[in-house]
Amino acid sequence: MDPGGATDVATARGGGGQVGVQIHQNRRLPDFLQSVNLKYVKLGYHYLISNLLTLCFIPLIIVTLIEASQMDIHDIQQLWLHLQYNLVSVIICSAVLVFGLTVYIMTRPRPVYLVDYACYRPPDHLKAPYQRFMEHSRLTQDFDDSSLEFQRKILERSGLGEETYVPEAMHYIPPRPSMAAARDEAEQVMYGALDNLFANTHVKPKDIGILVVNCSLFNPTPSLSAMIVNKYKLRGNIRSFNLGGMGCSAGVIAVDLAKDLLQIHRNTYAVVVSTENITQNWYFGNKKSMLIPNCLFRVGGSAVLLSNKSVDRRRAKYKLVHVVRTHRGADDKAFRCVYQEQDEKGKTGVSLSKDLMAIAGGALKTNITTLGPIVLPISEQLLFFSSIVVNKLFKSNVKPYIPDFKLAFDHFCIHAGGRAVIDELEKNLQLLPIHVEASRMTLHRFGNTSSSSIWYELAYMEAKGRMRKGNRVWQIAFGSGFKCNSAVWEALRNVKPSRNGPWEDCIDKYPVKVVS
Repeated sequence: MDPGGATDVATARGGGGQVGVQIHQNRRLPDFLQSVNLKYVKLGYHYLISNLLTLCFIPLIIVTLIEASQMDIHDIQQLWLHLQYNLVSVIICSAVLVFGLTVYIMTRPRPVYLVDYACYRPPDHLKAPYQRFMEHSRLTQDFDDSSLEFQRKILERSGLGEETYVPEAMHYIPPRPSMAAARDEAEQVMYGALDNLFANTHVKPKDIGILVVNCSLFNPTPSLSAMIVNKYKLRGNIRSFNLGGMGCSAGVIAVDLAKDLLQIHRNTYAVVVSTENITQNWYFGNKKSMLIPNCLFRVGGSAVLLSNKSVDRRRAKYKLVHVVRTHRGADDKAFRCVYQEQDEKGKTGVSLSKDLMAIAGGALKTNITTLGPIVLPISEQLLFFSSIVVNKLFKSNVKPYIPDFKLAFDHFCIHAGGRAVIDELEKNLQLLPIHVEASRMTLHRFGNTSSSSIWYELAYMEAKGRMRKGNRVWQIAFGSGFKCNSAVWEALRNVKPSRNGPWEDCIDKYPVKVVS
């Protein structure tokens, strides 16, 4: 049954084995044919605008070739004499051209290549199925009946599956959220991802020139980046940075920082480690808005190897095309919509505002307003601009044209922050179910792993064999502050999954149907 009339055409097979088209009664044949015609008109429009420059040059090239074919030896000799008499002009023009090319080559941004990346997959004994999660919550005796029922409803609607992971300290009764346990969680996640990365890329830790680590809620002394330097004995002149308190969008921020550093330091590698720490940030109170993170956030992390070496292009998976960052922190509601605080009993947690989705939508709008003009084809930009002009001139209430980002990107990695986030972006960007499949399945299998979720999603696409040479990937991340950040990557080859990937043992089970 299709109450919305979305399925209007079905393939029917008759008794003779012939395949035909069956039109549902809720849509007349002329309407169907009209929609098909409009579809092909739009495709023709996009093709014409995208190739307009080429189409304009073709007549010019033809005329030039005709004129050149009609030149005789005398005309060529006259042209050569003219150049000889204007030798000074030719030399000056050549010198200017060479100088301009040299300046361009020396000042142009260096390409940044993503050689490989690794996502941490925790051991099976850390899995937290619904029943165990609720039983442990009940036995801790920190939650009243209302809070337990609230957590149960959130879990049922969250989109998380039965195989997500919580840290070791949360499996004890009562839990043991100590500083030592938090360090153990950080070490297991970061070192697990880095060991896998170094094994797959055969890069020596001493070759790393730049290290950027982001973790929002756990910032010990020495820092997490210092822990990595100590563990792998990285070189003494390494440029290391530790980003804290920047939320789930910090992974893109870390990539942007590494990109800027790779423009300055030649022929080196940068490693970006993205994670979150749950052990000391579990909420043991009864404030509803602060219980939601307990139900959504799970253990996970990623390590990404970036390079500015031209020789690495041959083995790299992707090239970084754009990074666009937008910040709504000047607005008080946006600033406080994801807020770490203490409840009335002094218990610390992260509170999520009821306005979160509306604020995320506004942040996304700001981000794509900046991103759109640099990634969308000119045909979409013209449609969007003309709709704005019509509304301004005629003061009509017609909704502005929503650009079709499917024309700019082949794959979408939407931060798996929660089911509502994915639903909202699928609706607002007019995406198809396959475009948000990686986000939904990552949320189902691993939960909200904060800033590393977009890498689990990219790994999903690779494991499914969908990443082809030239494909463009849009990573979209949201975070406290409030921020919306985008990274655009281009596949340099048909990308295959790396060894020991997070989906290696379960990709054949996916996609699964998520219960509404």
